[in-house]
Amino acid sequence: MAKQDGNCTPFKTTCGGQALLEGILMQGPGKRAMVVRKADGELVIEEETVKPRSGPARLPFIRGLFVFGGSMVHGMKALMRSAELSDDGTAEEEELTGIDKWISEHFEGEKAVTIIITLAAVLGIAMSVGLFILLPTALTGLIGLVWTTMPLWVRSVIEGVLKVAIFMGYLFLCSRMKEIHRVFEYHGAEHKTIYCYEKGLELTVENVRRQPRHHPRCGTSFLFVVIAVSIFLSIVIFTPLEIENTFLRMALHLLMLPVIVGVTYEFNRYVGGHDGPVCRALRAPGMWMQNFTTFEPDDSMIEVGIEALKRVLPEEKGADQW
Repeated sequence: MAKQDGNCTPFKTTCGGQALLEGILMQGPGKRAMVVRKADGELVIEEETVKPRSGPARLPFIRGLFVFGGSMVHGMKALMRSAELSDDGTAEEEELTGIDKWISEHFEGEKAVTIIITLAAVLGIAMSVGLFILLPTALTGLIGLVWTTMPLWVRSVIEGVLKVAIFMGYLFLCSRMKEIHRVFEYHGAEHKTIYCYEKGLELTVENVRRQPRHHPRCGTSFLFVVIAVSIFLSIVIFTPLEIENTFLRMALHLLMLPVIVGVTYEFNRYVGGHDGPVCRALRAPGMWMQNFTTFEPDDSMIEVGIEALKRVLPEEKGADQW
């Protein structure tokens, strides 16, 4: 049996969450719950049923695409809702402009909101792909215009270094923003609450506070592994095939993205569910990256995490086994 440490637990749950503006979104095997603290201290709780995945959405290396896409859409919806609930009323109401105004004029109620949220999720994915995948490839291509004799394997290495540097720089800058820093504190509360539950302890503020804030199945680790897998594929595919054209490399990165997401999900699922020394070593870089995306929460944030997790725990003990 693997030796237990601060990041190892005897039970691993499929329950997971996302930090919001003054709140946490938590999802279990059958329910999804959002808990947001309003400016007056009141907790607003909204719950919905989670439909079980079926067909291709349950197949290994394909299910990751459905999980990632669903997380983006539901996460964006919850983030917008949390911004609405946590508003203390001092901010001026902004008039709709551009595409938001057009959608609101041509569609009604929930349909307009759904379209706006889906569009925001798509744009969020596009920005992430452009910033962390395509931009490093384009910058490396510019370097190649100056260094015309650069070996392809060196080009792939430089491209990989730029991907990691841009990703780390982005996380660092985000962590320095006051509003985002509070979101990252709620992120820490989410992790600590899940750890407390996985260790079989009673979900109290005191017990949760003592837990680590880094978790092996965090979305930060997922994004880091996406970048790592894309670097690996760039080296083993582009170099032997002698693919030099920058635009072709960018197009191939886009084509490989579904494969990268599918492989990354299975990788994180396996190493996050095992506590052996090899798995701990493989997840170590992603765990380290959480130094930028999680901070110690206060007790009020921990209370939100506890409430959110309690709302999604299954009635049948062990039904959320990872």
